[in-house]
Amino acid sequence: MALVLLAGCVTPTKPEAFFQLAPESPAHKAAETRHFETSGEAELLSASAAVLQDLGFQISESVREVGFLRAAKERSAREYGQEISRFLVGLLSASGFALGANTLVLTPVDLHQQINATLVTRPLDVEGSRYEVRILFYRLIWQGSGQSGDQYIAPGQQKMEMIRDPGIYQQFFARLAKAVFLEAHKI
Repeated sequence: MALVLLAGCVTPTKPEAFFQLAPESPAHKAAETRHFETSGEAELLSASAAVLQDLGFQISESVREVGFLRAAKERSAREYGQEISRFLVGLLSASGFALGANTLVLTPVDLHQQINATLVTRPLDVEGSRYEVRILFYRLIWQGSGQSGDQYIAPGQQKMEMIRDPGIYQQFFARLAKAVFLEAHKI
């Protein structure tokens, strides 16, 4: 009965609201996209793969016919701030538990991450001399175990985060511009 009453208080989301872009979407797209003049899409994809490999990525999928690359690299996600926070929260929780509180809290920490890059190209002209390149960087993070009272947080839970740092995109495109130049001049 209580669930029926609570469900009546929820305002349903209109379907068209799901398709609204966030105000920062154009800025993200601008950071993720560049235009290149090159003799062909195959050379552009080859240069893109070389840059990703130079950045430590392993190419996991390549479909030249549609201008698509996917790459990934594995890294530790451990951060000292999370470890210190986990210790302090656990210490405060344990001291409260010792004084009669019923809740012990251990916050989960990020253990491992997989950084992914997805790149697509598309021609901008019919001659095939100008191309748009868009790359997205994101990471999958696996967390360690945690606990909040009687609720246990199992290890291995995942979360996904888009990487929005413009410096990463600028670094990639600066290297790609050099690689495209070298590829075009067979250097």
